[in-house]
Amino acid sequence: MRFLLLLFLVIGLSTAALQAQPAPPDTTKGRYHRPLFSQVKVRRNVAFAQVSGLLGQTQPLYLDFYEPSGDTVRRRPLVLLAHEGAFVTGTRDDVVMTELCTRLARLGYTAASIDYRLLFFPFDSVGIGRAAIRATQDMRAAVRFFRHDAATARRFKVDGRYIFVGGSSAGAFMALQTAYLDKAAEVPAYLNLGALGGLEGSGGNAGYSSQPRAVINLCGALAQAGWLQAGDVPLLSIHGTRDGIVPYQRGLIGGPLPAQVVAGSAVLRRRAQAVGVPNVLRPLRGAGHVPYSFEPTYVDSVFVPIREFLRPLLGSGAPGPLLAAALNPRRAAVATAALPPRRVRLVPSSADLVGAAPPENLPLPAAAAEGEAIGPPD
Repeated sequence: MRFLLLLFLVIGLSTAALQAQPAPPDTTKGRYHRPLFSQVKVRRNVAFAQVSGLLGQTQPLYLDFYEPSGDTVRRRPLVLLAHEGAFVTGTRDDVVMTELCTRLARLGYTAASIDYRLLFFPFDSVGIGRAAIRATQDMRAAVRFFRHDAATARRFKVDGRYIFVGGSSAGAFMALQTAYLDKAAEVPAYLNLGALGGLEGSGGNAGYSSQPRAVINLCGALAQAGWLQAGDVPLLSIHGTRDGIVPYQRGLIGGPLPAQVVAGSAVLRRRAQAVGVPNVLRPLRGAGHVPYSFEPTYVDSVFVPIREFLRPLLGSGAPGPLLAAALNPRRAAVATAALPPRRVRLVPSSADLVGAAPPENLPLPAAAAEGEAIGPPD
């Protein structure tokens, strides 16, 4: 009798625990795939961390938060994005990041464009390496900020289980390191990680995880492909095959930055496949560095794969066309759903131009005009 009572008690507690877990995001009725919301609300200048600046001063960090206007869902996935600018310049007002955040919010996501610490000294491989660590700490602080809010005040109605990170160029380096640089021993000793505050930094909300659910890499790279390990989170990479600044394969960073060998998106894909990390690579055939900063049509070529990559990772709904590639990287070419182009006027800022090659005058394939990615997966 005691055994039966104990068994019923265990079953009851297990059932209660399962019932207490929030359900995955509801992806029915086109949410997270179609622009169901015509208006987007933006909360600007949200302080998310206090950090130590380059000269030791206290520096506040801010983000802009995008959400669908009139939304009644209480727990929503979040996409955190970081701008380009070679760790020297740029702001969260970056035209591409704001456009992606707006489009994601129209689908039903929440999104945030973040600022992070810029500038470095000395202007060499040590200086830029330390700048990349500081910026990664800032992205991790933003993830913890939203996880803390999701567990307490819930001002932003974010589902802490579904936080994705991404960025362009320097912002992509940050996102990749946030997900895959998870051991202090992986950081070269000459960068003096301890003096920088460790992998997590001192941006607040200690005790909350900074691990994202997946990564969006736009024209980024890692110092070491070996940081990708079995069991790591899924990866989407979109990269110009003729990128002369951040190499598509393995090579030296170009432009005015200090020389450093990095592993580009094609190398990261091969590594991800080798260790079984779900991944998708969308090469932009013949394109240079960050082509979407110069040619509006490329924005569709970036947005559609992001949309198709994220939605199946929410845990419910019909599999999207890119999910098959994410779960089976050996699958043949994947056709993305067409999206009527929404041309936006993108005026390159100084952040877009630092270290960036001029756009190549190459004709875009017809598929790009329909909002598809350029070229099949590598």
